[in-house]
Amino acid sequence: MLYALLIMLSLAVLAYGYALARVGLAKRVAPGLEALALGAVVNFLDALGIGSFATTTAWFKFRRMVPDRLIPQTLLCGLTPPAMAESIAYLIALGVRVEKVLLLSCVIAFFIGGLVGVPLVTRARVWIVQMIVTIGLVLAASAYAMQNLDLFPGGGTANGLPLTLMIVAIVANFGFGILANFGVGNYAPTLVLLSLMGMDPHLCFPIMAAGACLMGAGSSVQFIRIGQVDMRVVLGLAIGGIPAVLVAIYIVKEMPIAYLRWLVFAVVVYAAAVMAHSSLKGWREGKAEPATAPLATDLEA
Repeated sequence: MLYALLIMLSLAVLAYGYALARVGLAKRVAPGLEALALGAVVNFLDALGIGSFATTTAWFKFRRMVPDRLIPQTLLCGLTPPAMAESIAYLIALGVRVEKVLLLSCVIAFFIGGLVGVPLVTRARVWIVQMIVTIGLVLAASAYAMQNLDLFPGGGTANGLPLTLMIVAIVANFGFGILANFGVGNYAPTLVLLSLMGMDPHLCFPIMAAGACLMGAGSSVQFIRIGQVDMRVVLGLAIGGIPAVLVAIYIVKEMPIAYLRWLVFAVVVYAAAVMAHSSLKGWREGKAEPATAPLATDLEA
């Protein structure tokens, strides 16, 4: 079953790579230098367990690199290739120790949730997308703080779950897949949920990474086809992130990252405040427009 999952991920890699290369070559898009550097940093941190969605969103907001309504799609498409490399590495290293039905079921549920979430995020109004991303940032910031305060669930030693808890985990991963389209990363909620259920936290990584890879490929191909992403940023995040992930996984074994998490916490809280302000302003003024009608000026920003 593990080999079957690896084959599925390999096919997802090929499908995503083809879609990205076809559009990139057709539009003659080159990756931005800032996006390359950002991709290297956030994906290095992601492989260390800090996560990449919240930090990327925070930088997007701080630098105004991407229009708010394109942030979830752009970061998902750009961060998917590094997640692919990460997932294969984690599956090879730890996947054999995870109960196979749980692993495959959660990954597929996350993938299906991701497909369901694509039309939701493309049709949502700008202020709604902003508010959902704000909630995701707040959750991520809370996870960072809990880790530093030793309040994060310690987890158990199990490599699987009883049937009832497995069903709960599968349903939850379906929901996480939907939320990922709105820029809410799955690492923190999945790690908390499975750890509370008694799973060994180390064995959560193959589930989280494989789900991110498969779901990210399925959703990203659709976003790229629709054209609701900033391709310059997507290519930069992807190209800069892949080598950084490999470096983090295979070279960096132990690193004190508590201080780094507090820094990320401050940045993410700032980004959440800015995003929340923009969302409330759009809601109050009633000027939010459907995300299915992108403006040329936004795409060029």
